[in-house]
Amino acid sequence: MAAVLAGAGCGASSTAPVPVRNLPPVNVQAGSLKTGFATMERLAEAAKREGELNVIALPREWVNYGEVIDTFADKYGIKVNELEPNASSARQIEAAGRLKPDVFDLTLDTAVKEAARFAPYKVQGWLDLPDNVKDPAGAWYAAYGGYMSIGYDPREVKPPAGFADLLGPGYRVALDGDPLRSAAAFDGVMAASMRAGVPRPDQGVSLFAKLKQAGRLTDPAKANTIVAWDHLNAARGAAHPDRWKVVIPRDAALGDYHVQAISKAAPHPAAARLWQEFLLSDEGQNLLQKGWARPARGEAMAMRGTLDTEQAARLPRAPGPPVLLTIPQQDAGKSYLKKQWAKSVG
Repeated sequence: MAAVLAGAGCGASSTAPVPVRNLPPVNVQAGSLKTGFATMERLAEAAKREGELNVIALPREWVNYGEVIDTFADKYGIKVNELEPNASSARQIEAAGRLKPDVFDLTLDTAVKEAARFAPYKVQGWLDLPDNVKDPAGAWYAAYGGYMSIGYDPREVKPPAGFADLLGPGYRVALDGDPLRSAAAFDGVMAASMRAGVPRPDQGVSLFAKLKQAGRLTDPAKANTIVAWDHLNAARGAAHPDRWKVVIPRDAALGDYHVQAISKAAPHPAAARLWQEFLLSDEGQNLLQKGWARPARGEAMAMRGTLDTEQAARLPRAPGPPVLLTIPQQDAGKSYLKKQWAKSVG
C-alpha cells in the first residue's frame, strides 16, 4: 500500500484480562505494559495520578499533532505542556536538562546517537513496527514517516517527473529551510542526489547550485515548486487543490521516519508511557495519517481493517518502497554539505 513506508510484521501484542487480586504492583519505569501495569486501565490510572505530560517539538500543524494532543488530553484527563514546538532534534536533546520533557520526537540519526538517554519501553503494537526503524531494546521506535516530494503549482509549471526537471524553464524552487540546519532541507538535497538508489551528495549540491546560478532558487513564499516532505506538500495541496500538486519522483523515493523515545529523567513516567501507547495505537496512527503522515503500523492495520483507508488513498502516490539512508550515508552527506554548500550555493 502507498500508505505504508515499509513492510512490517503482522502480530500485535495483546493483553489478556488479569484478575485484579493477582496483579503485581504498578512499576512506572517498566519496559512494557505487561511488566509494569498489566492493563491499559492501570496505566491510565497511574498517568492520571501524575496529571501532566511534557512534550517537546510538536508543532500543532505538523502531522495533525494539534488534534493528537487534544484527543489524548481529553481522553485521559491529562494536561499536556507543549514545550518549544519548533525545536529541532538537536535542540530537544540540548534543552532536555532544563525543560525536562517526558518524551521526544526525533530524527532517526539523533535517536540512534542519543539512545543512552532514553528509557526502553515496547508498546503493544511493537511487532507491527518495521525492524529497521526500532531499537531492539525499545529505546526508540518510529511512529510515522514520509517521502521527500516535489510540490508544484500546476498553473505555472508542468508536472516534474524528477529532480532534473527542475532545471527546466519556469521552475522557481525552494527547499524547506537551510540544509545545514534543517533536517528536512538536508533530506531534500539528498533526495535530489539519488542515483540508482544510492545518494551522491555532490549531485544534489550541483543541482541546487545550478538553480542558484540561474536565479531560480528562492524562498517558499516566492516559489512555485517546493521540495519538502510529502505530508507538508499534501497538506498545502489539500488547502488549495487547484493550485498545488505533489509528486514523489520515481527515481528518488527517499523516505524517513520520526521516532519516539521516553526520557530516562521523565518527570511523568507513566504519562510518557501512556502517550507512546496512544500514539502507536490504531487511533493515534489514524490521527497522524489524517495529518498526511504515513503510520509506522500502517501495513498491519490495513491487514486487520483498522486503517483509515479513505485517508490512506488520499496520500500522494508512492512509487514503491522508500530508500532509507543509513547513518554512515547521512554522516557522509552532512560532511559534504558542510564543506561545499556555502561555497557552491551560498
